[in-house]
Amino acid sequence: MGVQRFRLLPQSPQAWPAFWVVSSPTQLDACCKSHISDRLLPSHFLGINSKRLGVCGWILYSLSLLLMIITFPVSIWMCLKIIKEYERAVVFRLGRIQADKAKGPGLILVLPCIDVFVKVDLRTVTCNIPPQEILTRDSVTTQVDGVVYYRIYSAVSAVANVNDVHQATFLLAQTTLRNVLGTQTLSQILAGREEIAHNIQTILDDATELWGIRVARVEIKDVRIPVQLQRSMAAEAEATREARARVLAAEGEMNASKSLKSASMVLAESPIALQLRYLQTLTTVATEKNSTIVFPLPMNILEGIGGVSYDNHKKAPHRA
Repeated sequence: MGVQRFRLLPQSPQAWPAFWVVSSPTQLDACCKSHISDRLLPSHFLGINSKRLGVCGWILYSLSLLLMIITFPVSIWMCLKIIKEYERAVVFRLGRIQADKAKGPGLILVLPCIDVFVKVDLRTVTCNIPPQEILTRDSVTTQVDGVVYYRIYSAVSAVANVNDVHQATFLLAQTTLRNVLGTQTLSQILAGREEIAHNIQTILDDATELWGIRVARVEIKDVRIPVQLQRSMAAEAEATREARARVLAAEGEMNASKSLKSASMVLAESPIALQLRYLQTLTTVATEKNSTIVFPLPMNILEGIGGVSYDNHKKAPHRA
């Protein structure tokens, strides 16, 4: 796509340039949005208002330097400040932020009477969200707590744009947790914790961007439900397991009956197999139970085992 030229009418001579050269309408839209947002936001909300001190400011600045030079041996210990590696210092000179970026780490010079500095910790902060009473979409009352991990990436924005950045982030995390979980059902909360935590992190990161905060991670710790609901869910799960067990038992009985039917057909075809099965059962019972077993012994079993008939046994004494 070729280069296109558009002429924009500025609201004030300093607000808009006379010409913009962009390569596509998408780039034009992005440029317009960025400059419109800069024009709509107040200047003090961005952290830097103006670095010009004015006549009175320069006079006070000169007097402060003169005072530091006069009391040099003592003032040097009061004017030099040590900023640690994980800290940054936002210096206000006569109420105005001195530089676009925070100072540090290392040694910084603070002029007496006109400079005030604020230390900002850049380490990751753990924000523990207390249990929140939440009514889910399916009208179930639950208590959910979580943890938010965030850090300050812009010390100037954290000091100039919000009164207490940690308290604001803490309250916003509570509100966001309630709002997001209020649109989910109980089953979705229990099954989709990772997705819900990612949505909360995205919302918090977008909301705290102007505060100089970057949300690193959000975790949902625990989901507490009422005791009566726990009993109902346990009874439902138990009934489901019992129904599944009965179905499995019925299937086992059906398979066992089919196997018994096949075994009876095999035993009917071979009578001697019945005798062998009978003796095998006796051996198993005698091994498990060390006791005397009395059972009737049909005479036809002897015929199958030894080939001796009852009639032959009666005729044998007569022949003798």
